[in-house]
Amino acid sequence: MFFDGYGYHGTSFEQSYRCYPASFIEKPQIESGDKIIMPPSALDRLASLHIDYPMLFELRNNAAERVSHCGVLEFIAEEGMIYMPYWMMENLLLQEGDIVRVKNVTLPKGTYVKLQPHTKDFLDISNPKAILETTLRNYSCLTTGDSIMVAYNNKKYYIDIIETKPSNAISIIETDCEVDFAPPLDYKEPEKPIASASSRATAKEASVETEPKFSPFTGVARRLDGKPLTYQPPPVPSLGSKDKQPATSNGTGQPSAGSTSQNAARQSQGKLVFGSNASLHPKETQKPVAEKEIKQEQPEKKEEPKFQPFTGKKYSLKG
Repeated sequence: MFFDGYGYHGTSFEQSYRCYPASFIEKPQIESGDKIIMPPSALDRLASLHIDYPMLFELRNNAAERVSHCGVLEFIAEEGMIYMPYWMMENLLLQEGDIVRVKNVTLPKGTYVKLQPHTKDFLDISNPKAILETTLRNYSCLTTGDSIMVAYNNKKYYIDIIETKPSNAISIIETDCEVDFAPPLDYKEPEKPIASASSRATAKEASVETEPKFSPFTGVARRLDGKPLTYQPPPVPSLGSKDKQPATSNGTGQPSAGSTSQNAARQSQGKLVFGSNASLHPKETQKPVAEKEIKQEQPEKKEEPKFQPFTGKKYSLKG
């Protein structure tokens, strides 16, 4: 069966046309969607067939074995020609005037689609989800492997369709479809800085140097009776300065006679002295303290009377 000299036959619509971009006709709005413009004869043939609405078509480039899907906007093209968005011609690897096969199809409603932007600039938009929803209102179907174009703020963003469910081609008209995003094609994960062995060693040395060293008996002395101190003990040197102190031994490992006499003098005064350099202070500051302590100890040294048996008075039982 033939219709107006064109090869329409059977119970379905299938015809070959020469394709041209939207710039050949004053319809720039078709660049922001997936709809094509067909000749009036195609409308007459489609009206005589019992086809499902909305009208969806399969576009096939047999030379390059590329397939895509689209809707139709108007039937005002010249006979034997169709006009389509330029990004769709790029997907099908078509040039101006190439032959494309058009066939009506019925596609299932989509439930899931996964998109992948070409550049990460698309994710820098303040609300990419809202922009995408507004753009997809101009689309009637999506095909796995296609790249759609999203125009926003005088800039074009291309997005790959890498997965669709429940089939490789789905209808997105009046349907709730879940949308997922894959990382952009130019996205690179930030590299973690790797510290070298030398930097680790220097960091360890710096931490060791900053740690405070332990210095024993560096607190403040206080008396048990609460009275103020009349004698301030000398500061105890740190552990690291032991080798700088003058030697107190006579080479044989035994303390010298002078040091033993000084220690005995301190012990006789009844004081607790920490450190070995208390004798460095002048003797004038030690004499008054020693005299006061000796006076305090004198009453304690008085001997108590010894017990003497049978030294009491005797009494008679007769009275």
